[in-house]
Amino acid sequence: MAKAVLISGGVDSAVAVHLLKEAGEDLHLFYIRIGMDDRRGDCSAEEDIEICRLIARRYGLPLDVVPLHEEYWDHVMAYALRTVKEGRTPHPDMMCNRMIKFGFFEDRWGKEFEKTVTGHYASVREIGGRCFLGTAVDPVKDQTDFLAQITYSQLSHAQFPLGDLPKAEVRRLAQEAALPNAGRKDSQGICFLGKIDYNEFLRRHLGEKTGAVIEIETGKKIGEHKGYWFHTIGQRKGLGLGGGPWFVVRKNVKENVLYVSHGYETPLQYGRILNLMEMHWISGEPEEAASGSMKVAFKNRHTPAFLNGELRRQEDGEWLLESESDVQGIAPGQFAVIYTPDRELCLGSAMITAPEPGELKL
Repeated sequence: MAKAVLISGGVDSAVAVHLLKEAGEDLHLFYIRIGMDDRRGDCSAEEDIEICRLIARRYGLPLDVVPLHEEYWDHVMAYALRTVKEGRTPHPDMMCNRMIKFGFFEDRWGKEFEKTVTGHYASVREIGGRCFLGTAVDPVKDQTDFLAQITYSQLSHAQFPLGDLPKAEVRRLAQEAALPNAGRKDSQGICFLGKIDYNEFLRRHLGEKTGAVIEIETGKKIGEHKGYWFHTIGQRKGLGLGGGPWFVVRKNVKENVLYVSHGYETPLQYGRILNLMEMHWISGEPEEAASGSMKVAFKNRHTPAFLNGELRRQEDGEWLLESESDVQGIAPGQFAVIYTPDRELCLGSAMITAPEPGELKL
């Protein structure tokens, strides 16, 4: 039975195709097209599709370009814009994986194949008869935090050929195989939208509204901004303030006010408590969690570094994560991604609802 491979025009998915084809696998390639939208943003895919066609011809494989335009904008970008407007920090890539790549695509096309294959740096591990999301050997490229909202059925049908390869080895394999995109740079930006100007994207959809920038310790107005939705908790660059560094430590959405604190070591940009809601366990709730608490490793942003902490169930059924060390830029709306203490398995994720660092101290 053939496997469905999601390719993007990038080197990672191309090498995934190469590895599986070299192993004698029967493959069917798919490119998910989001397309152009004059009202809600632009996305040019012609160059990507041409590279995908070259790869398909190179290996004699069928390629289908499948449209999920409306689904993407109605579910992923609507979520992102709604979250930003509420003053929280969204994670569109995480939602894109759950809703689009392993959601609508899986429901309409992927389910007809043995597996759905992507170029993510992750792995699927079987332990005790169940599948678990495993971290990649390359800690810098590991993408389990982007996959931490997928469901168990989605994971069970997924395959990630690059999980055991460092990025340098992937590049080497691409060059050795003379793939047409061997030297192409990694894509950056929001899932499917590529290198868009994020602030321009927000400006197009949410507009501008002048508000005050206030030093939180003194209450003094030190500048102005063009809308709280352009800024995130923990942000340092792009504030337009002299004599820095300045960090965004709090937002007043109702009054359109940004609160900032000065200095690299300002305690107001740090915290140790992350209040969580809507805990999502990919492969079921771990036995350790049944007692109400468990030791974990975690991330609250895309980074190679892990933090250690204790996850505790609250009386309302939600969870509280207490870090063993200071956490910079705890941003409501972002996700805490939960791992086993040995960093081998990604167990799931939950949305952060904690107040900004230092808010309760004021």
